[in-house]
Amino acid sequence: MKPGDPQAVRELFDSIAPRYDQLNDLLSLGLHRVWKRQAAHWLQPAPGRQLIDLCCGTGDLALLLAARLRPGGRVLGLDAAAAPLAIAQQRSARQPWLPVRWQQGDALATGLASGRFDGAVMAYGLRNLNAPGPGLQELRRLLRPGGRAAVLDFNRPDPATPAGAAVASFQQLYLRRLVVPAARRFGLPEQYAYLEASLQRFPRAAEQEALARRAGFTHVRHRPLMGGLMGLLQLVA
Repeated sequence: MKPGDPQAVRELFDSIAPRYDQLNDLLSLGLHRVWKRQAAHWLQPAPGRQLIDLCCGTGDLALLLAARLRPGGRVLGLDAAAAPLAIAQQRSARQPWLPVRWQQGDALATGLASGRFDGAVMAYGLRNLNAPGPGLQELRRLLRPGGRAAVLDFNRPDPATPAGAAVASFQQLYLRRLVVPAARRFGLPEQYAYLEASLQRFPRAAEQEALARRAGFTHVRHRPLMGGLMGLLQLVA
């Protein structure tokens, strides 16, 4: 599939939704939960705040945030694919006290009011958008002045440096020798082979920071995680 093609990305996530959380736990050794907590911590969630989780997937991060917003706060989880949202809704139905609602929509054109949210998070979504720059612009538009955003995703190391070359080599080995074979056991090898293809067009850290500044964010910092395999873009509107 062509990376960034909206229909293809929706179909991909619809197909992997039933196994998505299980594979995330397996392939990251559960560390994706730690990285998501770090993203959530940057938002400084507190009672009464209004947050949005763009490209929310099966909803684990939105539910994590919602637990910290009572009373008076709420999380909106938005995703373009229907199958992950259905799983998110099932999850929240088991925790009806959590202030969260779900909506199907496009992260590049949400149709939501400007300045509506105190914070925003996007985990493993920016890389899958057709254009990361407009994605960051929409993210900024949704935030009130001073609102925080956290964008968590794979990092794309720079092979021009010795450290970056080592990380890039390990990352390629990890994707080809661990991720795809593990996904094959679940009948999803092509879907997870897409990961490497999507990384080839994903902006590196410095370019992400530049795109975020052009989008209007006043504070921008790309923080490497897991030795540079992952990255957390920390933003303030």
